[in-house]
Parts: sequence; structure tokens; C-alpha cells
Amino acid sequence: MSENDTIFGKILRGEIPSKKVYEDDDVLAFHDIHPVADVHFLIIPKKFIPSLAEATFDDGPLLGKMLALAPVLAREQGLTDGFRTAINTGRLGRQDVYHLHIHVFGNRPGGSPLKVMLGRD
Repeated sequence: MSENDTIFGKILRGEIPSKKVYEDDDVLAFHDIHPVADVHFLIIPKKFIPSLAEATFDDGPLLGKMLALAPVLAREQGLTDGFRTAINTGRLGRQDVYHLHIHVFGNRPGGSPLKVMLGRD
């Protein structure tokens, strides 16, 4: 895939609406349309990287920024008692959308602990 024709590419171009959590010049974070918890959002790079397996050392600062944003945004979304992150990578890693993304999800304080999430991207 030479250009980003994924659903995330369409969201980045404004062709598909999203409920934004955060945006800057490098990344976009938005709520998942099929949440598996009280709070479930994605952090994606604006640079097209199909999967974590295709990231390079040059992508290190961008990847670090994405990971550093996860706890900040999680707290802002009410996840003050813990959360989970996931990066599904490749077919056997159950990646469905081939644009690198980090899932951040959890239940708010007083909610149920997260159950194991399998087979969902």
C-alpha cells in the first residue's frame, strides 16, 4: 500500500468524522467506534506507518511521543485507576487496520476490572 487508503487515512484527511481526544502536528487520538471498555480510544501517527513491524529506528521519537501521550490522555478521559494499551501487529497479531495505532482502554474508577481482550483490533 503506497498511500494511506485505510479508514485511519480517511479520518486524517477529514473524509470520515471522528470524536477527537487529542491532535497535534504528529498524532491524532480519537474514540474507538466499537469500544470494549468505558473509555477506549486510539492514538495514531499522522505519518503513514502500516504496522509496528514496519517502524524504523528513525520513527523512535514519534513512537515515544505516542506512548508518552497514552497516560496523559487516559487520565484526561477519567482513567485514574489504571488502563490497558495494545498494539496489534500483523495478521497473526490480529491487526485489522494497517495503519499503526495504539489502543488505550479501561474502566473508570468504581467500574469493573478489564477482562481479557482477544480477537479484536
